[in-house]
Amino acid sequence: MASSALQWLGLLLGGAGAVGTVAVTIMPQWKVSAFIGSNIVVFETLWEGLWMSCRSHTGLRLQCKVYDSLLALPADLQAARGLLCAACVLAALAALAAALGMRCSRCAAAEAKARGAALLAAGVLFVVVGVAVLAPVSWVAAAIVRDFYDPTLDDGRKRELGEALYLGWASALLLVAGGAVLACVAHGPAEAGGPRYRLPARRAAPRSWASERKPPGSLPSRSQYV
Repeated sequence: MASSALQWLGLLLGGAGAVGTVAVTIMPQWKVSAFIGSNIVVFETLWEGLWMSCRSHTGLRLQCKVYDSLLALPADLQAARGLLCAACVLAALAALAAALGMRCSRCAAAEAKARGAALLAAGVLFVVVGVAVLAPVSWVAAAIVRDFYDPTLDDGRKRELGEALYLGWASALLLVAGGAVLACVAHGPAEAGGPRYRLPARRAAPRSWASERKPPGSLPSRSQYV
């Protein structure tokens, strides 16, 4: 029962992290305009994501434009595109492997070793996806902080951390936690229906020489004198 609950916990954590990964990949709120210094135009907000940039006018009108060229993007956004697309594919494979390795799966004829291998593969994939999400999110965040404190950069070009970055950190944490739980469950005890070792039946203890010896008070039989 405890092992089944841990399997569900790992699958839910990994699934939530996978959904967050897809949302981070789509969201344009990676870089948000900073209202500092001479940049006091507060009725217009600029968002920059992996695929497009958007302008929000007082929260009533939203204009988005897809990037014309991939090579025109900064290096951090180019790397984030590739890593997060790969992370989405690996997250789907990890969820599929976890579903196949669950104890309540319909594949009742599968052996315990095969289910354990599927859970272990799902756990490793979830951890890899978590690292693949954490790396580009942290890279973009570091670039934003570096440019924000750069005195040679205009205030209008400085950006702040967007909501997508915080969601990316949370998703990476969920993915790593879910993968660790599934990997630990894969090395746990065998299932209740699996083969178990049984102790051999107790054998009757052999009679000792002392138990077979007659008591000292017993008389010899008549045949012994012949």
